[in-house]
Amino acid sequence: MPTECSADRFEFAPVEGRRVVAGFDGGAITSDAGTLLLGATDRAIGLVRRFAACFADERSPDRVEHGLATLVGQRVFGLALGYEDLVDHDALRHDPVLAATMGKLAARRADCAALAGKSTLNRLEHAPAGPPSRYHKIGHDAGLIERLFVDLFLDAHAVPPEEIVLDLDATDDPLHGSQEGRFFHGYYGCYCYLPLYVFCGDQLLAAKLRRSNIDASAGAVEEVERIVAQTRARWPEVQIILRADSGFAREALMAWCEAHRVDYLFGLARNPRLVDEIAGELALAKVEAERTGKSVRRFKDFRYQTLDSWSCARRVVGKAEQLAEGGDPPSANPRFVVTSLSAAAWAPKPLYEQLYCARGEMENRIKECQLDLFADRTSTRTMRANQLRLWFASMAYVLLEALRRIGLSTTRLARATAGTIRLGLLKIGALVRLSVRRVTVKMASGHPWQRDWAIAHAALTAAAG
Repeated sequence: MPTECSADRFEFAPVEGRRVVAGFDGGAITSDAGTLLLGATDRAIGLVRRFAACFADERSPDRVEHGLATLVGQRVFGLALGYEDLVDHDALRHDPVLAATMGKLAARRADCAALAGKSTLNRLEHAPAGPPSRYHKIGHDAGLIERLFVDLFLDAHAVPPEEIVLDLDATDDPLHGSQEGRFFHGYYGCYCYLPLYVFCGDQLLAAKLRRSNIDASAGAVEEVERIVAQTRARWPEVQIILRADSGFAREALMAWCEAHRVDYLFGLARNPRLVDEIAGELALAKVEAERTGKSVRRFKDFRYQTLDSWSCARRVVGKAEQLAEGGDPPSANPRFVVTSLSAAAWAPKPLYEQLYCARGEMENRIKECQLDLFADRTSTRTMRANQLRLWFASMAYVLLEALRRIGLSTTRLARATAGTIRLGLLKIGALVRLSVRRVTVKMASGHPWQRDWAIAHAALTAAAG
């Protein structure tokens, strides 16, 4: 005789004589109660409202169920919560806490959910650049979106800083289909895009999607010119330093910096002429490494000009390093940087070890964007739609970075990644009760991060007030 079972009741091993029965019948329950903190962060910086203003909506108002700000906020918050696919929103649109955060508890029509499903959000992601058209009622202004990233960065500072360091880097975004702009990149060994990122510390200022059949620095002058102009319009006296690896040590970018009072510090690919310049330092370092059995670094400051690509001689600092670990005799590891910063302001050793090597932290921020917030989910057909996807993921990063900067600076999560913040503060089970006068969210009593959550709430409330 077949076993009788119920599709909505699940029995497990008894505990102390009591049956353990589970079922999906708890009613209004959410696994994302921490979305409320995202809403408080958004109120503090106005991200969703300002991002939605970069879109144009020509849908018939009397037939619109989900407003533009709701759609934009739902997509950004969904990525921050870990929902990378639009299909996730067919279930997520019924989440009571996300709906409350979006300011909409119920739909106007009986056959609709409070929030949008995958099809409506898909039309948002495919919004054309420029004004709406007959077949695309929602359009977006790419220039306004790019300006918004910088505005959000500038607004984060109550007092203009004396100096900012802008980190530039290109990274691979592997492609597994036949997307527009798909090319094979020899260094990365795959078909990919080559997006350009600009960060200042933890804050994201630009995320530009590019084809990969280009030099790593392609378009960098235009991006830097736009960011510098927008920054100096607000902070005219700020000193700006560009920092990047050797892929950006190009005449066009360095010459632009020299003509516009912008300093730079770039890695410089080694060649025989450069190695010859520090041959003496390498020899001395080798002798000392052999004597002590430890790695040794020496530095040399000199003027250098390429044979044909540079317009003038520039300051170069060479690191003459001999690595003792695992090598007998020690192996040479020469490295070089080119800079417009003076020797009086930055001596060779701190210039390389303190200022230049700090650029490696930017790569962790790119990993956050790609691994935690799905910035590499560029699987749609056109580059325009994939760029928009990249911007949505980047806005989700900006939102979580603001939560970390404003709400978590005095907590254990002050330097946590976006993924850790999501697991610790956003993924919280809660029972939701709706009444005429209030929405009550009863979060899990045993949640281990309650104190940090309370501190974040207090700080965000103060910042929004």
